[in-house]
Amino acid sequence: MKLNIAVFFGGESVEHEVSIISAHQAMDAMDTDKYEIIPVWVTKDRTMYTSELLRDIRSFRNVSELRSKCTQVTFIRSEGKVLMQAAKPARFGKKLSVSIDAAIPVMHGTNGEDGAIQGFFEALKLPYAGCDVIAAGVGQDKVLQKHILHDAGLPITDWFWVYGNELDDNQEELLKKAENLGYPVILKPARTGSSVGIAIAHNSEEYLECFEDARQYDEKVITEKVVKPMKEINCSVLGNAEHAKASALEQVGHASDDELLSFRDKYQGGGKSVKNTGGSKGMASAARIVPAPISEEETALIQKYALQTFRTLGAGGVCRIDFLMDTENKKVYVNEINTIPGSLAFYLWEASGLPFNELMDELVKLALDRERRRSRMTFSYDTNLLETYSETSAKGAKGAKR
Repeated sequence: MKLNIAVFFGGESVEHEVSIISAHQAMDAMDTDKYEIIPVWVTKDRTMYTSELLRDIRSFRNVSELRSKCTQVTFIRSEGKVLMQAAKPARFGKKLSVSIDAAIPVMHGTNGEDGAIQGFFEALKLPYAGCDVIAAGVGQDKVLQKHILHDAGLPITDWFWVYGNELDDNQEELLKKAENLGYPVILKPARTGSSVGIAIAHNSEEYLECFEDARQYDEKVITEKVVKPMKEINCSVLGNAEHAKASALEQVGHASDDELLSFRDKYQGGGKSVKNTGGSKGMASAARIVPAPISEEETALIQKYALQTFRTLGAGGVCRIDFLMDTENKKVYVNEINTIPGSLAFYLWEASGLPFNELMDELVKLALDRERRRSRMTFSYDTNLLETYSETSAKGAKGAKR
């Protein structure tokens, strides 16, 4: 019997279109003999739709027309099942009501990768792939992430963070912090991805310009010391807290002489990739070398750090951990974790001997396994304090909770 798997993508995020690409790659890789694949498009205004038209990425060329042809849906829990139903009752024909066995969120960035959609699944008690609410939130917020990694003893670059309003209230102090770190520095919004709002500053004037841009995307802005000369090395991890494995490594390149891997480099096929068959291939189209041309000892160290990062942050499913390597002293730094990586990092697992369809099988299995584990845990007590409730007892109970 097939499992009904809802694949969620889109969302209110600067990475909306990237999410659509990644989701179509994932759906195309899923075994239709095992799964009934149900696409769920979350639009930029957070409305959810389903339709077979969503399986064809060409349908997204005209978004307004596509919305008019899709069915708006909602999800409810009823009699121990999660049902996807039409948001509006059908005037004619059969009423839409589909039982969902598990969800696979392929939503990058804000309101998807950050724990928002995971909280929605938790409220429904719907098994879902990937990180849970807490790990997703920490994975998205680079400020919290860096504090945790530092406390765990993992190597990170020198850095500091401030709220965006510091540019208006304490500009001189902010510039002094950047100067003490030492130019060049890189500025990042704390909770975006795909290089959006990220730039390098070489002096105070550039710093103010870059900061102004970064704070448009998030309330918190991170400043880090640039590692130079540098290689960007990525490693994917698949599993959960009990068992996880690291993939082959990739060295990420650039399509231009810029110092940063840009959005264009990542998603618009700016560089030569391992496999380039035309059209947009998401992160799979970025310029890269797989496996990364580094020594076995360096590879083993990065894989070790990747697994430690994954477990320290409580991650699950498939993630990608990005590293910076100083090419002079060979020191390695953890840059960040991507809890729902572009293209689900399938190309790294294919290079590790795990085909994309088997990667999707693993994600479904991990989702169902986590729900089974949680079903054995105690989250509430079978009591009813209100049976003996009275105004007198309520007054006496004030302050009882500590």
